[in-house]
Amino acid sequence: MRHSNIHIREQDPSLLPGDGWTDPAIDTDILPNRARKGRGAVSNMDGRFERLHHQPVDDGWMTSLMEDQDAPRIRTTLGIDGARSVITKNQSPDVPFDRSINPYRGCEHGCIYCFARPTHAYLGLSPGLDFETRLFWKPDAPALLRKQLAAKSYMPAPIVIGTSTDPYQPVEREKQLTRSIIRVLGDCQHPFSIITKGALVTRDIDLIAPMAARKRASVAVSVTSLDHRLSNLLEPRASAPHRRLDAIRKLADAGIPVTALCAPIIPGLNDMEIENLVAAVRNAGATSVSHIVVRLPLEIADLFEEWLEANYPDRKTKVMSLIRQMRDGERYQSEFGTRMRGTGPIADLIARRFDAARKKHGMTGRSLNLDCSGFIRPNANGQMSLF
Repeated sequence: MRHSNIHIREQDPSLLPGDGWTDPAIDTDILPNRARKGRGAVSNMDGRFERLHHQPVDDGWMTSLMEDQDAPRIRTTLGIDGARSVITKNQSPDVPFDRSINPYRGCEHGCIYCFARPTHAYLGLSPGLDFETRLFWKPDAPALLRKQLAAKSYMPAPIVIGTSTDPYQPVEREKQLTRSIIRVLGDCQHPFSIITKGALVTRDIDLIAPMAARKRASVAVSVTSLDHRLSNLLEPRASAPHRRLDAIRKLADAGIPVTALCAPIIPGLNDMEIENLVAAVRNAGATSVSHIVVRLPLEIADLFEEWLEANYPDRKTKVMSLIRQMRDGERYQSEFGTRMRGTGPIADLIARRFDAARKKHGMTGRSLNLDCSGFIRPNANGQMSLF
């Protein structure tokens, strides 16, 4: 099942070089672990919409081949997303915004817990390794955005950039798609907020800071753990924890309001860091902090259990038990209001610890109210007119 607006190229040579290339005919599920180094998912499990499901079996021939030579790394490829619009609307009552922009599909950061992984199944691809290795970008996004903002029916409200993919993942360094989108929003004085784990966000301080000075921009930086080993396993290609803290510091020094997202909190893995996380982001300059407990919808639950088995086999049973205790015995709850925070004593204790740490450091848990009053609607010819 493949989205009609997606055009796939097997390889884009302009992407980051140097990590080899695997033959698409070779099943990534039977590659040795060293071939998956730097990736989050352990497997490339079939998406939920596939009519046929496969079970990889190594009959010995592939093992012999890989023992005779260095296993090639799984390389990131980039395709074109031919979407006809760039602003996505939502009506979720438990998120503080109703529209977002995602410059890319898939994310090379490879966070094993990413709730957006199941969206790759809509493309006929796996929420596993495909999600972090087969990426798509929207080269027409700036022009599409300008067109949507120019519509007479459009009413401004804060746009969040990076809700389902990180806008500052490695490919952004070259493509500069997020930067181009921010430039359009700045030209129109349209308020926006950015969510990222990428220290590359500091590159765009020159565009973000002038908007922040008018209360029309803010940044949320996700810091999941201060433990470099855990962070590297959970989020293998995201910026290291110390680089994210440094990004918070640079953004704050430039006068940009920064929220820290301590998300996800995974009981048995990083919940013991709550107080230290809050202290670290406050010392770096964040003025508000919030948390979300781990979410495991659809294919992510099995992918996460595979990851635990591969990386923390001694903790797997305990971690999954604690997650189920926050989810009424299930691995996930989809109901609004509980999907982000969970239920029960463990979820309540996590929330109380965050509240106490937040108060201790004089932080809020609220997002900044951005100003929409200065919006300048672009004309069809690209010029600006007063709203």
